[in-house]
Amino acid sequence: MLYGAIEAGGTKFVCAVGNEKGEIISKKVFPTQDPETTLGNVYSYFSNYTLTSIGVGCFGPIELNKNKDSYGQILNTPKHLWKNFNIHQALSSHFSVPVFVDTDVNAAALGEFHSGAAQEADSCLYITVGTGIGAGFVQNGKVSKGFFNTEMGHIYVPRHSQDSFDGNCHYHGNCLEGLASGTAIHTRYGKKGDELEEMQAVWELEAYYLAQAIVNYILILAPEKIILGGGVMKQAVLYTLIREEVAKLLNQYVDIDDFKHYIVPPELNDNQGVMGSLFLAREGVLKTCK
Repeated sequence: MLYGAIEAGGTKFVCAVGNEKGEIISKKVFPTQDPETTLGNVYSYFSNYTLTSIGVGCFGPIELNKNKDSYGQILNTPKHLWKNFNIHQALSSHFSVPVFVDTDVNAAALGEFHSGAAQEADSCLYITVGTGIGAGFVQNGKVSKGFFNTEMGHIYVPRHSQDSFDGNCHYHGNCLEGLASGTAIHTRYGKKGDELEEMQAVWELEAYYLAQAIVNYILILAPEKIILGGGVMKQAVLYTLIREEVAKLLNQYVDIDDFKHYIVPPELNDNQGVMGSLFLAREGVLKTCK
């Protein structure tokens, strides 16, 4: 049997086909444009395969309650062309196979939990720091969900005393995403992160904000492993700065022996989202058959 996987990101769609062993046998990337154009590319790619089901890790916020008619509907997204678009309905009606939807960051967390940096752990928190900031928590193989899908990138953290930037979250201004996302970095400094590589102060401020959020997550969720991914985390110096700041803020209140092996980079070479989506497709069919 073959399964379809879609990592539906705000910048690009990564489509893949995998087998029952969880191995990716084909993959293609498309830019995220309007729904009609983007899904036209998706339909064309998958038309070459007979799929059993499709798993989707989608940007959000998105409705994840399977009991609602609006399951799979993208909600109050800043990507206006996709607002209120139901990606589940579009895919399931076109392919006539089961479609299972989760957030992009939850899919990435599942990918790293089952096949990447958290394989030996019972729980993990995956945080992506890119255009936006999001996080997914997996415990005993299941993603944590509540009344609505969690939005951990939009928590509030204390502002640095030397930071006068207002923040640029469309909804909250100076939440974590508004202060520390790749978009916030670009807006604050007028340059993208890869153009600021040698400016230590940029990354110290970034680590300051991310570490505060991570400490909050640690104290609430107690994850066994924390994985930091996304474009901003391509700046390798951030891992050391964040570990040091987290250790300082925790002040030995929580017994974590080795921060180097506790706060880690992903291991799936930017395939964690599509690997998690493949898991959604396979696992969803297994649950349906039981």
